[in-house]
Amino acid sequence: MVARTPATPPPQAAPPATASGTAAKTDAPGERTTAPTRAGLGGAAMPAVFVLLWSSAFIAGVIGVDAAPPLLLIFARFGAAGLLLAGYAIAVRAPWPRGRAIAHLAVSGLLIQAVQFGALYSALAMGLPAGVVALVQGLNPVVIALLAARVLGERVTGRQWAGFGLGAAGVVLAVADRIAFSPLGVLLALIGLLGLSLGTLYQKRHVPDMDVRTGTAVQFLVAAPPLGALSLLTETPRVAHWGAFGASLAWMVLVNSIGVFLLLNTMLRRSPASTVAALFFLTPSVTAVLAWATIGQALDPLAAAGLVLGGAGVLLAGRR
Repeated sequence: MVARTPATPPPQAAPPATASGTAAKTDAPGERTTAPTRAGLGGAAMPAVFVLLWSSAFIAGVIGVDAAPPLLLIFARFGAAGLLLAGYAIAVRAPWPRGRAIAHLAVSGLLIQAVQFGALYSALAMGLPAGVVALVQGLNPVVIALLAARVLGERVTGRQWAGFGLGAAGVVLAVADRIAFSPLGVLLALIGLLGLSLGTLYQKRHVPDMDVRTGTAVQFLVAAPPLGALSLLTETPRVAHWGAFGASLAWMVLVNSIGVFLLLNTMLRRSPASTVAALFFLTPSVTAVLAWATIGQALDPLAAAGLVLGGAGVLLAGRR
C-alpha cells in the first residue's frame, strides 16, 4: 500500500493592491477595506487649504499697501511669482502651452490677476476695509452661478441655489459691523469681482486642461507688464517701509500667488466652476479669524455666525 500524503492547501490569493501600491486590508471573509490614498487625502484637504491661504492675502495686502503703492506692489508680486514659477516649470520640463492656448491664458490672466488684484488693492489703498473687500469678493459664487449655465452649460440644482443663499448670508454677517466705504472704493471692488468671475469662466471654457505650472506662470507674466505701466503713469513708485514691503511681498509671492493659484487652477481642472467658486463664501469669515489671530482685530459673534452659514452654503453648493 502507498501512504497518502495530506493534500497541500491551495495558495491563498494575495490581497489586491490599492491605487497607492499597498495591499488592501482584509478584516473578514467577504469584506475588504482599502486605505485611503495620499492623492485622495490631498484632494479632500485642497479646498480648506485654498480658503485659508486665499484669505491670508487680505492681511498681507493691508500690510503691503501701507508700505508701497498698490499697483507697484502687485507688479512686483506677479513679476517675481511668474519668474520663479517659470524657472521651476523649465527645471522639471513641464509642457508649455502653444498656439491659441497662449492667447486664452493671456486673457484669463489679465482678468483674474491684473484686473482683479489691481482693482482690489487700489480699493484697499483708498481705505476700504479688508472686510468689505472680502464681502464683495465673497459674492463671486453667485456671479459664477448666474453665468455658468449660459457660458459653460453647467446645471445648477435647487440644493446648490439654497447653498448660494446661505453662503451669501454668511458673507454679509461676517462683515456686518464693519461696513464703512467710499463709492469709488466699492466701484473698484466690484470691478475686481467681475475680473475674478469672468476670468474664471473664461479659463474653464477655453483652457480647462492647462498644465497648472506653466499656465499659471504665463498668467502672471502677462499680468505684470500692464500693472507696471499703470504704476508708472498713476503712482509714485516709492517704497516707504522696506521691511513691511519685503515681508508682505514674500508671503504674497510664495503663498498667495504660487501656492494658491496652483491650487485654484488644479481645482478648476477637476470640478465645475460653480462648485469651486462656492469656496469664496468662506473668505470673509476666515479673514476675520486671521485678522484676530495675527493683527489683534476683535472677533465678534457675527463673524463666527457668518463662518457657520458660509460653511453650510459651501457644503450644499458643492453637492451635485
